[in-house]
Amino acid sequence: MFNPDLNKLLNGCQSRYSIVTGVAKRAREIREEAIEREEPVDVKTVSTAMDEILEGKYVIEEPEEIAKD
Repeated sequence: MFNPDLNKLLNGCQSRYSIVTGVAKRAREIREEAIEREEPVDVKTVSTAMDEILEGKYVIEEPEEIAKD
């Protein structure tokens, strides 16, 4: 089971909701890209999305009302 460090995921984010939403959005994008290329997805897309966020390849942008607090 993949257990990322929550503090590393929260780096630069104000809320856990933003992380969950961002990971889900990126996971859908990864799946859709694989379908377009007609490639099988061997790794879970959520794990891949979390890896990309931890490595800085994908940045989560928060709404202004959250970012201001």
